[in-house]
Amino acid sequence: MAFPSSFELLLIFFIMAGQILQIPGLKLGINYGQIANNLPSPGQVSTLLQSVSISNVKLYDADPNVLGAFSNSNVEFIIGIGNENVANMIDPSQAQNWIKQNVQPFLPRTKITCITVGNEVLSSNDTSLISNLLPAMQSLHGALVSLGLDQQVNITTAHSLAVLANSYPPSSGSFVQNLAQYIQPSLDFHSRTKSPFLINVYPYFAYKGSPDTVSLDYCLFQPNPGVTDPATNLNYDNMLYAQLDSVYSAIKAMGYDDIDVRVSETGWPSKGDADEAGATTMNAALYNGNLLKRMEMNQGTPLMPSTPINIYVFALFNEDLKPGPTSERNYGLFYPNNTPVYNIGLQGSGSPGFSPLSTSFLVTGSSSRQMVVSSLGLLIMAALF
Repeated sequence: MAFPSSFELLLIFFIMAGQILQIPGLKLGINYGQIANNLPSPGQVSTLLQSVSISNVKLYDADPNVLGAFSNSNVEFIIGIGNENVANMIDPSQAQNWIKQNVQPFLPRTKITCITVGNEVLSSNDTSLISNLLPAMQSLHGALVSLGLDQQVNITTAHSLAVLANSYPPSSGSFVQNLAQYIQPSLDFHSRTKSPFLINVYPYFAYKGSPDTVSLDYCLFQPNPGVTDPATNLNYDNMLYAQLDSVYSAIKAMGYDDIDVRVSETGWPSKGDADEAGATTMNAALYNGNLLKRMEMNQGTPLMPSTPINIYVFALFNEDLKPGPTSERNYGLFYPNNTPVYNIGLQGSGSPGFSPLSTSFLVTGSSSRQMVVSSLGLLIMAALF
């Protein structure tokens, strides 16, 4: 067992003395899912998020209780239209009615800045839904224009990384060929309306699928040699940036270089089934903690170094009613009682619902070198180095 360095011992001393280290000033986005029967009220969530300085929230619907609870806050919202309602939005009158019911009543007190039309539609097997997506987006944008809201609110949709046929090396990124007929006009829409292209990116899935060949440190933003793109000679020290640049490359290959790409979902589960490699609290703390450090640095990707990454972490809470493997119910940064699953610098200062944990993880160096410090009243300190 390696002994801690003098700096690590000093850090432990400060923690034991009650000095909680934080990462200030983050412009963090969070996905606020509600597939659960034990979540706090929207009002309590508003208090929680403002106490930890989370300033951007993405909903999967347009829950009026949530939007009302964040009235007069500084939190900006992306709201959603479910896949089941996409076809209805093609009708201009229904699109306008939806805007009047779900957007107009809350502006300007609640800052709604974006509407997502469907989720991962193009990677579904529903050809009708795929065909309806862009017409619905165009109809909703037209409704915003007619109501004078198009300068405040934009229209987009969120894609799975499965829309890419190739993602390695990043410079060779390309879209699935049979989706080109849908993606090309969609990119034209984004370019014309200045709306973002949203992509859901999960290095966890790559590691889970091939834990013997995919580097865990590369996935977790931990120190590693990185991977060099032979075409550009750019070095990538983490998988998320490589995947994101493959999306930029795919868009550029379609003829566009003026579209803002944002990560609408990324995260790491803190618990999983026996066959879900890497789904641990320590790895989740490392992934999200290291990601927040990169965001604090206003860092761009190797291909887009002057464009700070814009990311919405998945998810705010563990959601107990989500179907699927155990990992699906354990992506949250917080338990439903508002206490952190692990701490990555998002500590609330005396906010209701925060209580000390009995065990603190101080993570240093690579994921294979970990030191655990136990002390009543300490919170998990992850990814500080």
